[in-house]
Amino acid sequence: MEANSLGIGSRVEHPHFGKGVVVDTATEFYVIWFKSQAGTKNIGKDFELKIIEAKEGGEGGSNTISIADIEQALDNILDRRLNEMQIVPMGNRWNNGVMILKPGDDSLQPKEVPIETFFHKIVMVRDRLRLIEQKINAHKVLTDEEKVELQQYVTAIYGSLTTFNVLFKETHHQFKGMGGKD
Repeated sequence: MEANSLGIGSRVEHPHFGKGVVVDTATEFYVIWFKSQAGTKNIGKDFELKIIEAKEGGEGGSNTISIADIEQALDNILDRRLNEMQIVPMGNRWNNGVMILKPGDDSLQPKEVPIETFFHKIVMVRDRLRLIEQKINAHKVLTDEEKVELQQYVTAIYGSLTTFNVLFKETHHQFKGMGGKD
């Protein structure tokens, strides 16, 4: 199928914006939603897009999307994403606990932080490190050697965070450094 006859719902890849979905068509351009942009871009029909999955198009009435279509698509996406979200349980012994940061100078006040809050921040760091790993592995310009080098830095960061493994209820959620040593 030619790029100038893509219909709504066609999946494409743009060299700069990445993967996207055609959400509307006009005479001379497509309106494409790109995840990387968290929004839409108008792309000329003569621009060479890589077609991942083409849907029949044209200027006819079959290109209209109803509110019900959008709601269904959002429901599908949210269901998929919510099922992917992983709840990471904290060890029971830390429930309702407090972390106390006490300065060496007795004239200064200590800081108390609920362990649940601290644990949540640690889990967020872990999840963001995983995202960085995925972005490194999927990067189109980095060589394999550069990817391995960057992965070694991420692994070293995991190793630095193994101190906090005591907070995790389940060992498979814990940080693993070089060779899995804690």
